Amino acid sequence: METSVTPTHCPYCALQCGMNLTPAAGGGVTVTERVDFPVNRGALCGKGRTAPALLSPALRLTEPLVRRDGVLVPASWEEALDRVAEGLTRTRTEHGPDACGVFGGGGLTNEKAYALGKFARVVLGTSQIDYNGRFCMSSAAAAGNKAFGMDRGLPFPMEDIPKTGCVILVGSNLAETMPPALRYFTELKENGGTLIVIDPRRTRTAEQADLHLAPRPGSDLALALGLLHLVVSQGRTDEAFIEERTSGWEETRAAAMAHWPEYVERITGVPVPQLREAVRMFCEPENAMVLTARGPEQQSKGTDTVGAWINLCLATGRSGRPYSGYGCLTGQGNGQGGREHGQKADQLPGYRKLTDPEARRHVAGVWGVDPDSLPGPGLSAYELLDALGSDIRSLLLMGSNPVVSAPRAAHIQQRLESLDFLAVADVVLSETAALADVVLPVTQWAEETGTTTNLEGRVLLRRQAVAPPDGVRSDLYVLHQLAARAGVEKGFPVDPEEVFEELRRASAGGIADYSGITYRRLAEENGVFWPCPAQDDQQAAPHPGSPRLFLDRFATEDGRARFVPVAHRPIAEEPDAEYPVLLTTGRVVAQYQSGAQTRRVDELNAAAPGPFVELHPRLAARLGAGEGDAIAVVSRRGRAVAPARITTSIRPDTVFMPFHWPGEGRANTLTNPALDPTSRMPEFKACAVRLETVRP
Repeated sequence: METSVTPTHCPYCALQCGMNLTPAAGGGVTVTERVDFPVNRGALCGKGRTAPALLSPALRLTEPLVRRDGVLVPASWEEALDRVAEGLTRTRTEHGPDACGVFGGGGLTNEKAYALGKFARVVLGTSQIDYNGRFCMSSAAAAGNKAFGMDRGLPFPMEDIPKTGCVILVGSNLAETMPPALRYFTELKENGGTLIVIDPRRTRTAEQADLHLAPRPGSDLALALGLLHLVVSQGRTDEAFIEERTSGWEETRAAAMAHWPEYVERITGVPVPQLREAVRMFCEPENAMVLTARGPEQQSKGTDTVGAWINLCLATGRSGRPYSGYGCLTGQGNGQGGREHGQKADQLPGYRKLTDPEARRHVAGVWGVDPDSLPGPGLSAYELLDALGSDIRSLLLMGSNPVVSAPRAAHIQQRLESLDFLAVADVVLSETAALADVVLPVTQWAEETGTTTNLEGRVLLRRQAVAPPDGVRSDLYVLHQLAARAGVEKGFPVDPEEVFEELRRASAGGIADYSGITYRRLAEENGVFWPCPAQDDQQAAPHPGSPRLFLDRFATEDGRARFVPVAHRPIAEEPDAEYPVLLTTGRVVAQYQSGAQTRRVDELNAAAPGPFVELHPRLAARLGAGEGDAIAVVSRRGRAVAPARITTSIRPDTVFMPFHWPGEGRANTLTNPALDPTSRMPEFKACAVRLETVRP
């Protein structure tokens, strides 16, 4: 008997690793290697290998829940959907459309993100929609748009990384966050290239580096400016590239020259000789890259920080040519596509601006509505969550768990609890879903078909491999049913390919143009890079997609990249006598994001069973704390308690906590919601805390 094999993609990070799913003899599916997919070439991390565990009905939601007498109890789909429709309608009637909020997720497929944005603006008529991807790479997106006129995580495929001469990796621990990607950096070194890792901790990734710089958290902007100062003073700028392909250099040069090496050493703690060595390693090869992740981005000055690293690339001519450039390592599975098609507060499908009259006209034409009926931009993610219970009275939430993942999380939990009505669609009963008035059990990766866009800008087809449990429906079904209950009978199909066909039309002519991409092409070509416009001539060969951007011109009006002058400024909350230590946060290899799914997998929990506080031996000695002792970390926003993990791999002035767990060890109880003025990214990566030992 022939066993069917379904080629698909991992549900977790933005690598979107290829995998095959094969039916298991006793039910369920097993994961096998899919070596034909070029990003991971068969390699998978523990999260990917164990992903089928969550298909078990024992670990996930299998029937709707409604709150009766303060308790969530099972209900029929009809009752649950009626309650959601009634809750949203009541809010619109009593308080107006903007009192209804919608909150999405970077793990939703392109089809779901598109339909959710359309639902918010067409059915609810609300401007109040954003998503948790705002917490992911919005600062990199803002900086990329300023400099290049376009935001795509990587402007080149991953396969280009081993072919460059040097990579500066800023604030990424990819050995733990996306382990299959580490092979590209191993191959880089095997090819004679070098790796510079910038991180306050000596992580597993930093262990692989030829040079590790350990700056004080929140000082990455000064570090980048100090490197650019040295590039200028050593005569290592590429004057021909600057003249021919950029604008704004003189102002940027002047700003960098105010950040001399000794000044930068005082701010960052990175010795001047290491700064000089980093410049030598970066500038001597013909080609080089800078890749950033959440470290420099999740700051109240994240846009300027990323902009400073882009300036370094432009000043040295390391952009707009093969095997060179700036790129961002996107975090969530569809973090890239999730912000391209309308679930972000200020955007319409195709990465169009909501304030652009032509963009509104085009998308409204596809949707069959009056452009003037579309609301304007709404609040960003944290601001939206902060407004719950006051300006926003009801919330529809899909694929996010802000009780664990939002900054100042205890406050956000209180805001959620103060809502008149909360509906959550999710695979599992997350900490946020547990607060809801209605919980809708929805399909997940292997139970549905849809597209995602990985960190390279490669649009991919996830295929359905198994049927969902009887009581589970898709997010598209939920939106279709809610729209119908609101009197909108058409425009919200349940079939994902039908949604994608409309998305193609809506994105046509936009920055993220998917109009030349079809499900058939995605299946046959192992993904297609956007932009990929449809050809006007039906007889012409299809557009091949765009794996490498900016080789001829940048996406600005004049085709030139723009230098943006920036200057160092401190983090929003510097240490002081009361809170003398810096806290930074991040991930561990066996858990993912808020942990709502991975914390339900036995193998992953065995590897990473709970939170911890990582601190240097000198700091531990001052506290009188030993390995495993309970440590209270206290900020101006709250208190978290977790066991001490004592290590010399962290700076003595810094502590680290992973953010995957709720309850007493919730790291985001502590974090600072100070927002970047451009990206509206909260400052997850640096805040002032004090430490206390917790005695039995």
